Amino acid sequence: MSVYETERLTVRLWTHDQSDLDRMADLYSRPEVTRWLPPFPAFEAAPAVDGWRDFHERDRRFGSWAVEVRDTGVAAGTVLFRPIPGGEGEIEVGWHFHPDSWGNGYATEAARGAVERGFAAGLEEVYALTMPGNEASIAVCRRLGMTPLGRTRRFFDLESEMFHLPRTAAGLP
Repeated sequence: MSVYETERLTVRLWTHDQSDLDRMADLYSRPEVTRWLPPFPAFEAAPAVDGWRDFHERDRRFGSWAVEVRDTGVAAGTVLFRPIPGGEGEIEVGWHFHPDSWGNGYATEAARGAVERGFAAGLEEVYALTMPGNEASIAVCRRLGMTPLGRTRRFFDLESEMFHLPRTAAGLP
């Protein structure tokens, strides 16, 4: 089920299809990926699919979705768009991509689509959080036109770099 599409990508719900479960398990078990994420218990793909699907069903503006490259059919990673856990209603865009998909602009393209979708649904601003030193994600924030707000420990009890993008700065009405 497609949530939205971009020029090269189909953003859709993760499924219980074995190829999705295997890809998720591989993605979220890689130290080069998980080093940039808040600590979480051992990742289990099937319960994650169920939880992310339920979350999306409660409010279809939000979710953690598979980013599929249309030319190959490969799920390159995840784009998330949700209220920041533990926040005061701030909406976060984020991305987690498999290393074999890094360097293709997929994170920027998928995140831009999520942000545009959120603004079209009436949101006035979007935030992003990155771990300090995650230069690749900081570069995505810059390409999205986000303004750095500095470091914070407000979320996940971790130091994060916080970025902000108001609807007016995104060039949308």
